[in-house]
Amino acid sequence: MTALNLTQVEALARLAHAAQVDKAGRPYVEHLAAVAHGVAERGGSPEQIAAAWLHDAVEDGALSAQWLAEAELPQATKKIVLALTKHPGEPLEDYTARILATPGAALVKEADLAHNADPQRLAVLPAETRERLAAKYAYVRQLLGSGTTG
Repeated sequence: MTALNLTQVEALARLAHAAQVDKAGRPYVEHLAAVAHGVAERGGSPEQIAAAWLHDAVEDGALSAQWLAEAELPQATKKIVLALTKHPGEPLEDYTARILATPGAALVKEADLAHNADPQRLAVLPAETRERLAAKYAYVRQLLGSGTTG
C-alpha cells in the first residue's frame, strides 16, 4: 500500500469540505490550509501536515471514521486525526488529555488554535460569539500547556 501524498491529502480535504463555511461565512478550506501551513511552519512532519488537512474531517462528518480507518495514510496521521476529533458532549479536559497522549497531535492542535484565535478572524464575529470562543481557546491552550507540542 502506498500512502497518499500531501498533494493528494490536500485535494481530498478540499473536496470533502468544499461545501462548508466557517462561522464567519468563509470557505472552510481556508482554515484547513492555514492549519496545514501553521504545522509546516512549526516544523511538523508530513504525517502531521496530512493530519492538519484532515483534522476536522471526521468531527464535521466530511469523511467517516471508517473511511479514515481504511485510508492509505500512515498510522501516525490517523491517530492524530482521531485524537483531534472531539466527541459530542466530551469535556475539554478529556479531549486535551487525549491530544497530549497522542504523539504529534499537540503541534497540530497548536496550529489549529492559532488560526481559530486569530484576532482578524474573530473580529468579524458577533461580540458574544467572539468572547465565548476566545475564552474557550484560551482554556484549551491552558490545558495543553502542561504538555509538549511534539
